[in-house]
Parts: sequence; C-alpha cells; structure tokens
Amino acid sequence: MVEVVDGANASVVLDRRWPNRFAALGDRFYTALQPQGLPDPHWVAWSERCAEMLGLQSDRESLLQVLSGNASLPGMKPLASVYSGHQFGVWAGQLGDGRAHLLGELDTASGPMEIQLKGAGLTPYSRMGDGRAVLRSSIREFLCSEAMAALGVPTTRALCITGSALPVRRETVETAAVVTRVAPSFIRFGHFEHFTHTADDHDALRQLADFVIEHHYPECATLAQPYAALLEAVARKTAELMAWWQAIGFCHGVMNTDNMSILGLTIDYGPFGFLDAFDPGHVCNHSDHQGRYAYARQPNVAFWNLHALAQGLMPLIEDPDAALAALEPYKSVFPQALKRHMRAKLGLATEQDADAELIDGLLKLMAADRADFSITFRRLAQFSSAEGARNDAVRDLFLDRPAFDAWAAGYSARLRAEGSVDEERAQRMNRANPKFVLRNHLAEVAIRAARQGDFSETHKLLKVLERPYDEQPEHSAYADFPPDWAQAIEVSCSS
Repeated sequence: MVEVVDGANASVVLDRRWPNRFAALGDRFYTALQPQGLPDPHWVAWSERCAEMLGLQSDRESLLQVLSGNASLPGMKPLASVYSGHQFGVWAGQLGDGRAHLLGELDTASGPMEIQLKGAGLTPYSRMGDGRAVLRSSIREFLCSEAMAALGVPTTRALCITGSALPVRRETVETAAVVTRVAPSFIRFGHFEHFTHTADDHDALRQLADFVIEHHYPECATLAQPYAALLEAVARKTAELMAWWQAIGFCHGVMNTDNMSILGLTIDYGPFGFLDAFDPGHVCNHSDHQGRYAYARQPNVAFWNLHALAQGLMPLIEDPDAALAALEPYKSVFPQALKRHMRAKLGLATEQDADAELIDGLLKLMAADRADFSITFRRLAQFSSAEGARNDAVRDLFLDRPAFDAWAAGYSARLRAEGSVDEERAQRMNRANPKFVLRNHLAEVAIRAARQGDFSETHKLLKVLERPYDEQPEHSAYADFPPDWAQAIEVSCSS
C-alpha cells in the first residue's frame, strides 16, 4: 500500500482531512488493515453528482490508485468493522465487513461522509469469501445507488467503480472491480446485535449506542430513556424507507439484519430488482427459496428486524415494555407514509376515508392482470377526469377492461369532486411516478457491454437514471416494457 503525499497528479484532495470517527471507538469494533489493491486499475464509471456532493470534482485522476485500494492519502485509517446478524431469519453469528474497507470521512455541506471501498480484498471477516467484488455486481450497485438517490429514496451513494483484469471466480470466472461507497455511516442493526449476542460486551454496546446518538440522533441524548428513544427514531426512519420501497416497486432481496442501516438508508445492493409486471409475491433473489423477502413482505420483515435490533439494545433499555413501546410507532408511520406516497402517485389533493379502497382497488387490478408497475402509474398521469373519457393509454394495460372502467369511474368522480385540474395534476403525478427505473434488463445490457471493455452504456444509463422523473423523449426506449428475454435474468446473493 503506497501513501500518496505529493506529485503533479495529486490535486486539492491532498489538502482534505480524512478523519475517522468510527476508528476512535477502538479495536473492539474493527480490524485496522490496508486494502488489497487492484492490479493495473482503470476507470469504469464515475458519478459527477456524488463527486460534487463530496467536493471531489477536480480530483478524479489523482484518486484512481486510492479508490482501487493501491494507495492511501495522509490521514486515512482503513479498517473493516465487525458485526453479527440474522440472515434469512436465522442467527448467523459473527459476520463483518468481509470485502469492505472504511477509509475515513470527508466533511461536506451535507455533513461528514464516510468513504468505503467494496471489493478491495480479504479481511478477517471474509469467512469463506475472497474479499472481492466483480464487475457485474459493482455496476448494479453503482447504478442503483445513484438511481435511488435521484428518486429521492434514502440510500448510500456510489462515487465510482474501478476495474481490473484480475480474475474472480463466482459461478464462472469474472473480472474484479471496486465500488467506492459513501454514507454518513455504515453502521447496521447487526453491529448492536454483535455486542449483545456474540461478543457479550455491554460496555462496547453502550459505547456504540452513545456514538450513534452523539453523531446521528443528538435529540435522543437528553431524553429520559435515550436508548429507547434511539430505537424509536430508527423505527420511524425504517418505516419511512419501507414506504418509499413499496411506492416505487423496489425489492431489496436480502433484508438480513446485517443489511439494515441504523440511519434508515437503503444499503447493500445485491440481488435487488424493480418490479416489472406487478406481482405482490415477486421474489427478486433467486437464492431466497422460501420467498422470505418477497415484495409484499418487506414491511413486515423490516418490523421483524427492528425487533432484532430491540433485542440487541435490551441490555441498555432494560425494560421490555419500553422497547416494545419504542417499536409501536412503526405500525402507524409506515401505513401513513405509504398512503401519502400513493395519494401522490394518484394525484389526489385531499385525504379522504375512501383513499385506501381506491388505492387497493387499482393495485388489485394491476396484480390480477400483471400490469407493469412503473408504466401504469406513469401513464395514469395522462388520465382525463372528463365524464365518458376512455383513457386508452392506461386502460390498454389491463386485460379486464370492464373492471378497469369501473375503477376509473370512481377515480374520475373523486378527481372531479376535489376540483382536480388534469394538466396541473399530471405535473404533480409525474414528480411522484418515475418514468425511468433501473430494470434488470437495462443493467444487464450495460454489464454485457462492460465485459467487452465498453463502459459507454453504463455512463449513458447513469445519466438517464439521474433524471428519473423527466420525460427525456430521446431516451424513451429506457422506459419501455422489458423484452421477453428479461424474464430469464436471475440475480442471487452472488450478484
């Protein structure tokens, strides 16, 4: 590992401080170690938006070796953190950053941001893995991180991908890559579970909880039960995140407790997927043989995971009733947030008792006819509330036309009753219903080209996904129905 200290290629990035508040917690929380770099690295993709947030727009070339794990900057303290967790509902014991290295932090206008390399080699927590990430999965994570941010969904970010010809074996031999991930914190539910169930170190548990409260939930510090307040704050943020996922048709695929962010962020993009044909039972992860993480089950799984977090915090909270009370708001925050999203998707200006029936009625029709999730809601913005209007653009998505007509009559009456103006409503709905999402076949096309050394499709797709709510008529093909071959795409935990 070479330390970059000067040179013509090193620009203002050398003048930046790289504090590492997590490192200050002590070695019970991590193992300090240098990344294992990529041989002869090259750029695959770079997010200008993420770079702008970090203040790194002018530093790209000086960072190639650093963000490939081959060099460090003064002040960086690379480390891999330890945590435990439940995987597919079963206690898995000690886990940890098996292929991730936290380099340090950058101060930004949005607050301190941790910089982490994913795929930079073995750590003590790699278990049977090789510590590497492959180009395929790295492109998927990079694109979806930035796509979710553009959609407005709480998420970790991705600054860039660097690649190499280094071979890595998965189902077949692939090439290695490193994704640079960015977040205010990468602390997970599993960090707390570790110090309660695995390490049995309640002093470390308290230190971790105090650290999270100090840096991320300071409003909890002065309350009578700060740790119960922390649990409630996390429950509320998680509920809001689940509402976002359900509203945009996003399936995570591996909602293990070690993949749940303490900040309510979408984290660890592996076998994710956006819904094509609407199927509430859709399972995007082909490793999930029991369908535990099906689309419709995600909100309940998140609540289950919060109970696991509560168990991890029990040595600090002590009172089971206080812990249960801290989780209770999830039951109201999630449905309220989801209804808010769905009213926006339908362009409803008022909140009424009949909202649930109107929303559920449409979703049932979509499920019965397997209507495309994103296209249905986007076309609904073109809906005319005039009596007798046929609304063929959206009506043609349904096989049971009489059933749709009955629903449309009720929807139209509702819109007229609240004085909805079609043109104004369409503009609002187009800000709530994305035209462009990262469908699996779009990512697959970019991956196939990248494997041949052509990264242009990855770059182009990133630019499209950065404006998901805009019409972008020149890129309309990216918003079309998935081709038939897309049904054969399988993503699993190796993705």
